Amino acid sequence: MGITRELVAFCASLKYDDLPREVVDKTKYHCLDFLGVAARGSLVKSTRTMYRFITDTGLAPGGGVIMGTEMRAAPQYAALANGTSAHSLELDDLHNESSAHPAVAVFPAAFAAAELEQCDGMRFIEGVVAGYEVMVRLGKALNPANHYARGFHPTGTCGVFGATVAAGKILGLDREQTVNALGIAGSQAAGSMEFLNGGAWTKRFHPGWAAHNGILNALLARRGFRGPATIIEGRFGFLHSYSDGSAPDKVLADFGKPFEIMKTSIKPHACCRYKQAPIDGILHIMRENNLKAEEVKEVTLGILKAGFPIIAEPAEAKYNPANVVDAQFSMPFGAAVAILYGKASLDEYTEENTGSARIREMMRCVSCVPDAELDKAFPRQWPASVKMVTVDGRKFSTRIDYPKGDPENPLTREALLAKFDGLTSAIYPAAKRQKIISRVLALEQAKNMKEFCRLLAS
Repeated sequence: MGITRELVAFCASLKYDDLPREVVDKTKYHCLDFLGVAARGSLVKSTRTMYRFITDTGLAPGGGVIMGTEMRAAPQYAALANGTSAHSLELDDLHNESSAHPAVAVFPAAFAAAELEQCDGMRFIEGVVAGYEVMVRLGKALNPANHYARGFHPTGTCGVFGATVAAGKILGLDREQTVNALGIAGSQAAGSMEFLNGGAWTKRFHPGWAAHNGILNALLARRGFRGPATIIEGRFGFLHSYSDGSAPDKVLADFGKPFEIMKTSIKPHACCRYKQAPIDGILHIMRENNLKAEEVKEVTLGILKAGFPIIAEPAEAKYNPANVVDAQFSMPFGAAVAILYGKASLDEYTEENTGSARIREMMRCVSCVPDAELDKAFPRQWPASVKMVTVDGRKFSTRIDYPKGDPENPLTREALLAKFDGLTSAIYPAAKRQKIISRVLALEQAKNMKEFCRLLAS
């Protein structure tokens, strides 16, 4: 039996009753985080453009919910909208070793499939856990640095496989149908890193498209459409085509020991995950030493090699962000707002701030350097080093091994609830927010996910 079939066999054997309690709880934790970013993302300009496209294509009153709105659409378009919306804020979860954002590909497909099938909460959880498992394992097997070097975005390329498995499990595909669905997914694995040039919105599109295709692949396979049964390991398969340094053994190693969702991080800062540890380091030094922004003279940030071309190069572009997307991937910008405002939230990542003279001046105090010592821990850890010199000559330094939100340094339940509440206060009234939280925390008790999803409309 090849890798593809073995992976499908593992997923087929995954049953809710066999999941440890902590896995179920972690799934609900990430579900609430996803719902928060998806709802708030509905207000973003790129998302609104996607909504106009879907409206022009044709809404479906009985279709899948488009979160944070009153619109409904065919399942694949609901998944497309929700995945694009959720990734627009740069506040969605991330798995370090795969360098992929699982929630924004897996949950939109799972919700769309669950509404279509009208399944219960337990089957929904099964689908999500399986989707995370597949997406993350493929990301790890590609080796993120090698995948990036080829110009691919792991969330898009690996996301379509995770979305397909999540949708397929919820829709009740058998093993052969799931093999075919994954085979079809292999011809839709896409996501170019060229979005870094010019503030493009395509990164936000990648998980939406993965979720959209996940629904299509599952529905096609259920109707008998065939795909290659060796799509992962084959001579022209995913691992060989998308990386110069893949490690096929990582796909099946220690399945569910622990489940990959248990190793997935939640973001507190509204920017690229590679920026989270440096920002944590800056905030730590500033708070521990009661420093004010005007006291800061120089900041030197040690950056991972894999993240350097994403958040620190080319220097001219990173020191001159022209829009919010540029700012989300500019380490100097993130450092500057952390120093000036003591945070790096959605309130700081605005079009107005990209042109702020005060922020631009602070950015000139920031230097980014590769730090080979950090790379020894990558990709299991995403550490950063921070050195700061004040105007009066004082020197401070720190190293962050586990940024806030990592499983080793998790957001508390209270912090997650506060994040959800803050993100969704502009979308849902307080009573509805509390009802959504209560229903997510009891997700396994849901009898019909379509009824649950009614709550997610504005």
